[in-house]
Amino acid sequence: MWQAHPSKPVALVAQRVHVPWTEVDVLTGDAYRGTWIIGRMRISAKVDYAVRAMAELAAVPPGELARAEDVAGAQDIPVAFLLTILNDLKAAHLVRGHRGRGGGYSLARPAAEITVADVARAIDGPLARVRDGGLKDLGYTGPATALLDVWMAVRTSLRSVLENVTLADLVAERLPPAITAMAAEYRTDEQRRGR
Repeated sequence: MWQAHPSKPVALVAQRVHVPWTEVDVLTGDAYRGTWIIGRMRISAKVDYAVRAMAELAAVPPGELARAEDVAGAQDIPVAFLLTILNDLKAAHLVRGHRGRGGGYSLARPAAEITVADVARAIDGPLARVRDGGLKDLGYTGPATALLDVWMAVRTSLRSVLENVTLADLVAERLPPAITAMAAEYRTDEQRRGR
């Protein structure tokens, strides 16, 4: 049986701040519940936990299973919340649950075939929703008409990152060069701003 190992949380290209059950915007100090603040981009705590749990499952040797308690302990995720997340991931056919003595969880597909975007969509639905709706539902007029194109560009940009990072990339700590370059640019900008 696979045992949890000391590990660091999966880096998602930016700084995050976590206060138990309340998250704080690192730029404004605004508090939010159930949300990680990535710069000014909000990633739900549920997605963050799901990606971290999936990275743990991806690190399990082939043929072995991981117990939810071990994954939760390795990534500091509340077990009850993790079980809910694992059920969502099973429903999305990203995870398999194995019952009985010696049971646990495994990936449903190879880690190289599961992207961070797959996990995020399984948990929260479409990427970069605006006002909890689809972009096609927005109707802007007058000087705000071009704003729809801005939201489309945001979604495309987010997809270009999340759809190009697999669980295998995370486990190997070898992100695609374009992603590494974006992260380096972010760090440089933050240093320049004195953050």
